[in-house]
Amino acid sequence: MYSEKFQKSLAAVEAARDKNVALEPVRMTAQQKTDLLAAYHPDYRQDQFDELKIGPNKGDKVPKELATILQAHSRICADCVDLKNPDYDVDVLVIGGGGAGSSAAIEAHEAGANVMIVTKLRIGDANTMMAEGGIQAADKPNDSPAIHFVDAFGGGHFAAKRELLQKLVCDAPEAIQWLSSLGVEFDKAEDGTMITTHGGGTSRKRMHAAKDYSGAEIMRTLRDEVINRGIPVVDFTAAIELILDNNGNAAGAVLMNMETKELMVAKAKTVIIATGGAGRMHYQGFPTSNHYGATADGLVLGYRAGAKLLYAETLQYHPTGAAYPEQIFGALVTEKVRSLGAKLVNVNGEVFMHPLETRDVTAASIIRECSDRNNGVETDDGLAVWLDTPMIEKIGGEGTIEKRIPAMMRMFGQFGIDIRKEPILVYPTLHYQNGGLDITPDGMTTNIKNLFVAGEAVGGIHGKNRLMGNSLLDIIVFGRIAGKSAGKTFKDVTVGELTLDHIAKFEKEIKDAGIETDVVSPKLLPDYTRKVNG
Repeated sequence: MYSEKFQKSLAAVEAARDKNVALEPVRMTAQQKTDLLAAYHPDYRQDQFDELKIGPNKGDKVPKELATILQAHSRICADCVDLKNPDYDVDVLVIGGGGAGSSAAIEAHEAGANVMIVTKLRIGDANTMMAEGGIQAADKPNDSPAIHFVDAFGGGHFAAKRELLQKLVCDAPEAIQWLSSLGVEFDKAEDGTMITTHGGGTSRKRMHAAKDYSGAEIMRTLRDEVINRGIPVVDFTAAIELILDNNGNAAGAVLMNMETKELMVAKAKTVIIATGGAGRMHYQGFPTSNHYGATADGLVLGYRAGAKLLYAETLQYHPTGAAYPEQIFGALVTEKVRSLGAKLVNVNGEVFMHPLETRDVTAASIIRECSDRNNGVETDDGLAVWLDTPMIEKIGGEGTIEKRIPAMMRMFGQFGIDIRKEPILVYPTLHYQNGGLDITPDGMTTNIKNLFVAGEAVGGIHGKNRLMGNSLLDIIVFGRIAGKSAGKTFKDVTVGELTLDHIAKFEKEIKDAGIETDVVSPKLLPDYTRKVNG
């Protein structure tokens, strides 16, 4: 099954395991991290970025693939849509059915709003479901939101919007309580105390988890709450254009049935964008851990309507995506595997870095090991490094893997790999959209009134890199903030005349900038059809 070279590398890992378990790798200095990122992290590859020629972020650089859809034509023309007879008329329109959208809808409903969720797939078809490792909150005696802030601010290269990060860490303990009250089954000790662990870049054990399917457990609970409250969900229906009123305020969206392509109009007093990430854009050709619908829709909708982006040039490449077998290429291998004791090992069986450096540093280290150092393990899809999972049971005892990361054990087990006995191969995978729409602490975009954003479509919460567990946290914290804010704001809103004038304005910008393109956006779904010549 394996080549001779492959088996030789595997033998080297096994021979060095006892020594590597006891090894305490040295953490990098700040300067070493800076130099490493500049040389190897994909965000620093200038040839992979284009300068935006139009829109509120004109002059900024973003990934080439994102620039193409941000500067593309709308899927509709203003005259094609009857805005005078809306199909839906609500107080709060939530675009997106993941953790952020569901949290927002629940809180807006709690505030007395007439809420509707629209989602291009189904409620729960979101990156929330894919999250495995856990959710951070400083709720233990030796921890505090201030320490959480310092960890996250440093991990994000001191670039986070302080007021957003402050909300994130200060609201975190209450977010855990809220989820628990809704029914999330977090891991607990026999006395009922929540079990917490470290994550990369954390100085305290503040990672709360539900084994290694934390996101699925959170999404299950939120989805049940949405359904139990009777909040209407229009699924398999995409928002393809925001609607503004004649005062320039957000006032709804044009919707498209994903099957029939029928267009509908949803009028709303407030709009919440909670459309998630961009992994299915496959920036720089990277595989992704993201769900099928993660195509940066919210960034496109907001940008064409005039909303500003923040840090759209920054992405997170999770250091440990599955590199073998090919059936799960790019699938997430949770950071919890490393927090439980597994170390990263090269082709020669050598531990080449501390396993709990921040994600960007870890990803860049793996890329360096596989490129300049020629220490990668060859697979059918390229090079990779070992993540030595059997270390976990040497450290934590027999049964630790099955108890703490059962989903990982099952994912590899279905391909004949027992991670309790064999190491696994990993390589960075496109995981998280660090940048997004710029918001104020109440969740509203900085320059479009009544347009709120929550979750991965927000920019600035984490700075230019995110720590493990702060994403599940931000969808709850800022989902709730957006829902509460919209639930308060709608009461004083009188919607003006609905317009799609911004489409024509944007088309003029495209023409005046000399942009020649046949692309329409938002992209909605990735295209994996094989192209055949002739």
